[in-house]
Amino acid sequence: MHFHKNISLQPHNTFGLEAKAKLFIEVNTIEELQEVLKSEEAQNEELLILGGGSNILLTQDFGGLVIKNTITGIDVIEETEKYVVVEVGAGETWHSFVEYALDKNWGGIENLSLIPGTIGAAPMQNIGAYGIELKDVFQSLKAVKIESGEVDIFNNDQCQFGYRESVFKTTLKGQYIIAKVQLKLSKDEHNLNIEYGAIQDTLEEMKVKKPTIQDVSKAVISIRQSKLPDPKEIGNSGSFFKNPTISMIDYEALKVDYPEIPGYKLPENMIKVPAGWLIEQAGWKGYTMGNIGVHKKQALVLVNYGGGHGDDIWALAQEIQESVIKKFGIQLNPEVNVI
Repeated sequence: MHFHKNISLQPHNTFGLEAKAKLFIEVNTIEELQEVLKSEEAQNEELLILGGGSNILLTQDFGGLVIKNTITGIDVIEETEKYVVVEVGAGETWHSFVEYALDKNWGGIENLSLIPGTIGAAPMQNIGAYGIELKDVFQSLKAVKIESGEVDIFNNDQCQFGYRESVFKTTLKGQYIIAKVQLKLSKDEHNLNIEYGAIQDTLEEMKVKKPTIQDVSKAVISIRQSKLPDPKEIGNSGSFFKNPTISMIDYEALKVDYPEIPGYKLPENMIKVPAGWLIEQAGWKGYTMGNIGVHKKQALVLVNYGGGHGDDIWALAQEIQESVIKKFGIQLNPEVNVI
């Protein structure tokens, strides 16, 4: 084991923010991770677990140990004529695995194309897009308990998936490191979901009449690239805020003053309102302040144009929250983890 000291985290977060870690180490296997967790450094320091760094906002230096999870590998666990169960290392890039699955004609995650981050972050966040969530294909995961180093297995129910949420962000927050994830994907008779968002329109523009999972992926990628900045070009973490949910009663009351307010029906008479629309109506779309701002095409994305500071981005996020509450009475909650 070699712990690096005073390491820059700028290459390890998609906002491209400069922050230093007191200690830093990469782990490539479950065994290496267990060895690190037994170390004096891990026992005595505050821990920060990093995957792709696409869902964090670093507002300051980190005075503890950063463990970069680079556990890789793709293994077929079970296979029939209709489906395949595949186990993927937490350090694998999510979109790279989507491409791998599409090459194999494995279906179920095509709507989740181009989502940034790693496999390990996917169940933690219960990532979702265009009518699909990770929980829809999730089978189980292996996670290492930080306190003991033991490997525990969690099934779908035990993960307690919610909207951009799991047990690893609530009652078990900070207690486990996800190491391997098993997904169940279709091999034939793929159940395409093309009703959400602009997928159907995009497929028509592509002149696709009988779409395949590969076509759906291409449509999703086209939509995302038209709205979302590439972190390699403009620092960002994708959607900064979760889409809020409000009651049907509150939604109908808002429609009196804002008849064009969009909303998507959820169970139990709840409505999901697009956070990007609320932020745009509050006047923030395209706003810039020095080296940071709100993206000109998608108000849900906060950006670092280069040289920005995480504490400034967080201050901007709080201003946005306050203005949305004042205008609509709706609380926006960050999707990113603020460090």
